Amino acid sequence: MNRRLAPLGPPEPLPLPARAVPAPRASFAPLLHYVRLEVRRTLRDAGYVITSVAMPLAMYLLFTNLGVNDNAADQADYARHAMVGMAAYGALGASLGIGTGVADDKGRGWLRQLRVTPLTPLQVVAGRALTASVTVLPALVAVLGAGAAVNGVRLDAWQWAATGGLLWLGTIPFTLLGLGNGYGLTPQTTGVASMASMMGLSVIGGLWIPVDAFPRWLAAVSRWTPTRRFGDLGWSVLEHRGPGLGTVAVLGGWLLLFAGYAVVAYRRGARTA
Repeated sequence: MNRRLAPLGPPEPLPLPARAVPAPRASFAPLLHYVRLEVRRTLRDAGYVITSVAMPLAMYLLFTNLGVNDNAADQADYARHAMVGMAAYGALGASLGIGTGVADDKGRGWLRQLRVTPLTPLQVVAGRALTASVTVLPALVAVLGAGAAVNGVRLDAWQWAATGGLLWLGTIPFTLLGLGNGYGLTPQTTGVASMASMMGLSVIGGLWIPVDAFPRWLAAVSRWTPTRRFGDLGWSVLEHRGPGLGTVAVLGGWLLLFAGYAVVAYRRGARTA
């Protein structure tokens, strides 16, 4: 008896070996490209170079070399004190100046264009903050370098590192203030507000003139300003001690205040940008 064989169908495909699916990872490449772009734009800006680097450097050299005191010890102390004050002044200008760039971009529609890029709104704000953290460095290096090379300021290696590092960290509250101005104000008013803040806070905070020369009432007011405590970060290192609790507390309070201002200004500005 013959048996009919069932027709053979197409062979079943062999299972492919399982391939490892790469885990999703956060891409920081767009953020880094954005920061590099903004840093280059800032460093090429003549206004930044004049306000944040050239002017503090020139003021430091003028203040410390015109009308030189006959007492060498007093002159050396003043050169160290003014070095920290003018370095802080330049870094302050660079931090606040970040807001002018934000306001200009907002007015030109650049912030709207960034929405079609892979950058998230948080990355855009973080990119601006990181840009400020880089652009304050030339101001610090220029004045501190002039103190050592021109005025013969001599500090221990740890003092140079601590002075520069603490002043660099101390710019964070002013960066937040600059961002708040940039997102919350128009391009015209941002420049005026940033310049007024820079000049007023520098004078009252003792970055230009030592607080010892202030009237008693102005010296009392100065103690509560963010720039006075900003300068204290560097001046305390010159005295072979770290920043006091009062300095940290006052700066921390201003940090929270400026952070709140920046958040509110960003939310308002994002609706109109």
